[in-house]
Amino acid sequence: MYTYRTKGTCSSQILIEMNGETIEKVQFVGGCTGNTQGVASLAEGRKIDDVIALLKGIQCRGGTSCPDQLACALQEIRAQMA
Repeated sequence: MYTYRTKGTCSSQILIEMNGETIEKVQFVGGCTGNTQGVASLAEGRKIDDVIALLKGIQCRGGTSCPDQLACALQEIRAQMA
């Protein structure tokens, strides 16, 4: 399980479980419940690079968003896999 502390969003953390390069589970701590559950559900079962490409750069406020922060978390995971 990976724990990522978000920056600049209503959510404070993202918990991520991986199975190789596939995202198994995503859970946001805090944030807009419906939106974060939706983003998590859409990410689960997908390849890490696909989700990064879909979510990176999405803005809400302050130049980031919960989806963008998930992409940042996945980029850190990707770097650790190398």
